[in-house]
Order: sequence, then C-alpha cells, then structure tokens
Amino acid sequence: MELTWTLKSFDDLTVGELYDVLAARIRVFVVEQDCPYQEADELDKVSLHMIATDPQGRVAAYIRVIPPGKAYAEAAIGRVIVAEEFRGKQLGREIMERGKQEIAQRWPGASIRIGAQIYLNKFYASLGFENQGNEYLEDGIPHIEMLFHPNS
Repeated sequence: MELTWTLKSFDDLTVGELYDVLAARIRVFVVEQDCPYQEADELDKVSLHMIATDPQGRVAAYIRVIPPGKAYAEAAIGRVIVAEEFRGKQLGREIMERGKQEIAQRWPGASIRIGAQIYLNKFYASLGFENQGNEYLEDGIPHIEMLFHPNS
C-alpha cells in the first residue's frame, strides 16, 4: 500500500489537513470508542503531527509527537490512530517506530512516555515500552502510563 508520510507543526498544517486529522481522531476516539470528551486540546498547538495518507488523501494513520516538558517531563506520543479501513496492515507499529525515530533525532536520549489504553499494553510492550505505575481511568477507559528508554 502506497502511503504519503507527513510531519508538520500545528502552524504548518493546512486547514484541510487539520480538519482531516481531527475528523479521524474523533471517528476513532469519540465515535468508535463511544467516549465523549474534549478531543482537541492545547497540546495540539505544541506538537508535531505525523500523518499517513493514502493516494485518495484519506488519513490512514496518525500520531502527535509532543516535545519534552509539555505533557510530561519526557517526550510523548499520543492520539495514536489507525483508521478502521487500514487496520491489520502493521500501520500502528510503523507509525510508532517513525515517531520514536523522530524523537530520537530531535531530542537525542529523550525517553518517551505514553498513556496507553490497557487493551493495547502488549502492543506497546512489543515496541519497548514498559509499564509505569498503576492502571487508571481516563475518560472512562482503563489506561496505564508506559515509558520507553532509548538504548535499553
């Protein structure tokens, strides 16, 4: 599958790109997971947005890369999505690896913290993330913080 990979700051996103990203995030987090919450937040403005689109321009996968000191002391990856019609193609793994590489280039040696939905714990562990602390509820969904240490 031929995808176009884009990484942009908030200010560099076009209105159309921002709309497509927000629509995809709402489709996954609010509609599919039946979880009404404030999807767009202040972290969007300070994050880098990694978007994979298909030849028709549809968002196939997305993450936001958050600099150290903004959400946590560490760098962070959040709002990880793979659109339903693109699942089963290892895009979640690919976009997370790309996000880890981007953080390593921009902030060498930085650890990466994520707030992972519990059902994805094994997936993130397979990418080198380790559980930190106890399970907690975020917007009614069980989560756990996980940390990736480079060079470990």
